[in-house]
Amino acid sequence: MARSTSLALPITFLVISIASIPTGAALAKRVFPIVGAEGVTAMRLGFSALLLLAIWRPNPKAVLDRVVLAYGVSLGAMNLMFYMAIERIPLGLAVALEFTGPLAVAMVSSRKPLDFAWIGLAVIGLGLLLPINPAAGPLDPTGVALALAAGGCWAAYILFGAKAGGRLGPGAVAVGVTIGALFTVPIGVAHAGSALLAPAILATGLAVAFFSSMLPYSLEMVALTRLPAKTFGVMMSLEPAFAAVSGMVLLHETLTPMQWSAIACIMGASFGSAITARPIPASPHPD
Repeated sequence: MARSTSLALPITFLVISIASIPTGAALAKRVFPIVGAEGVTAMRLGFSALLLLAIWRPNPKAVLDRVVLAYGVSLGAMNLMFYMAIERIPLGLAVALEFTGPLAVAMVSSRKPLDFAWIGLAVIGLGLLLPINPAAGPLDPTGVALALAAGGCWAAYILFGAKAGGRLGPGAVAVGVTIGALFTVPIGVAHAGSALLAPAILATGLAVAFFSSMLPYSLEMVALTRLPAKTFGVMMSLEPAFAAVSGMVLLHETLTPMQWSAIACIMGASFGSAITARPIPASPHPD
């Protein structure tokens, strides 16, 4: 009973975090017609960088470290590509496709037959979604490609982030987000211009940064220190479902039964890999 009680709070924190991320993405998607995915990415990373720098105050020379630089670039590129993806395809599908990145990292060292079953389940899920499947329905191929590319960046984020964290400690996230902001903010400004300065847009940008970065990063850091790695991984596998429901409730996005089946397959693969695959360094969700 005591152990169940001790796990209740971090699990609650993680559920709030998982729900917070797609909420932030839904808010972001609502202002895409005004500032585009590029503008929202600039605001999210820009505001997040300012807050994290104030909290952690890392050594400025850390940006010269190649591993930290790669970590920051992968984080920034992942955010930009993910937002560009949900500009074109439903939120739940984008998150499911993006999950192929960390799933690939978890499976890269697979040796047991059961691990390959999870790979097969993920492939089935992809097959149900990709435009190469005639029954997949109308799905923007550019959006699909961007979501998969965001997943690749997420994989790089995990690998480089583990090394960056080992060198800089918790302050690595502040440096990484700052590097991501340094190259995405100019892109966002060039795309959206003075529209980014409208009070309503700035308020939305702050809300996106809060729900997508500040709140989930903080809660996940607490959960990571109090939950077993497998429990954390299993819980994170629920995120595509949360994203799909958020898209349905907040954005009125509807999915076909086949698309729900694809999400279930990818979630099942993520769940299974969290249970059986060799552990990899856990890190907060970068979206």
